[in-house]
Amino acid sequence: MSSPVLDTLAGHRLVPVVVVDGADQGLALADALTAGGLPVAEITLRTAGGLDAIRAVARDRPDVVVGAGTVTTAAQVDAVADAGARYVVSPGLSRAVVERARHHELPVLPGVATPTEIMAALDLGVETVKLFPANVVGGPAALKAFAAPFPALRFVPTGGVSATNLPDYLALKPVLAVGGSWMVAKPLVDAGDWAEITRLTGEAVALAAPSTKENR
Repeated sequence: MSSPVLDTLAGHRLVPVVVVDGADQGLALADALTAGGLPVAEITLRTAGGLDAIRAVARDRPDVVVGAGTVTTAAQVDAVADAGARYVVSPGLSRAVVERARHHELPVLPGVATPTEIMAALDLGVETVKLFPANVVGGPAALKAFAAPFPALRFVPTGGVSATNLPDYLALKPVLAVGGSWMVAKPLVDAGDWAEITRLTGEAVALAAPSTKENR
C-alpha cells in the first residue's frame, strides 16, 4: 500500500530519531534539521515533553514531516495522532498499535528483530518495518538475510547506525530509509548547539545522496 509520507521518507533516506523535551526544543531542532537539508523528524516519547514537541512542530512547521517514535500503546497512538504526527514508529510489534494507527490512517513502522516477528507483521498487512536494534541483530548482513525470504518487505534499520555504517545500509535495495540519532545527539540538543546539528545533518544528507541515486 503506497503512502505519500513513506514515499517522502524514502526520498530523503534518513529519519533523525529525536529526543527533545518540550515545544521550544522541538521547534529549534526542526529549524536545525531543515537548515541541514532534512525536513524530517521522528520525535520520540522518551521524555515528558515529547508530545508537546510533536504538537508544536506539526502546528508551526508543516513543511517538516514529523512522526512519533517509541509508541508502545494504542492510547499513545491516539495522543500522537491528536498532536499531528504524520507517522508512528514503535520499538516492537504490537497488534494494538498497528490497528490503532490504521484507524487514524497513519503509516506505522513496527519494530522487528526476527523472522517470526516479520511474519507476524506481514499477517497484519504491514509492508514496511523498523529493524531494531539493527546493529545488535547483525547489521547489514542480517538485513540481507531477512530480505531474502521476504522480498517485498521494506526496512528502516535503526539502532547503532552512524555516519560510518550509513552507506552500508543505504546500499541495500530493501532499505526504505535509515533511522539514526548521531546528528541529533541528546548532548547537542541539551546544549542548544543547533549549528553543530545542522552541520552533522548536512554531512549525513550528503552521505545519503549517492546511495539514493544508485538505488533508483
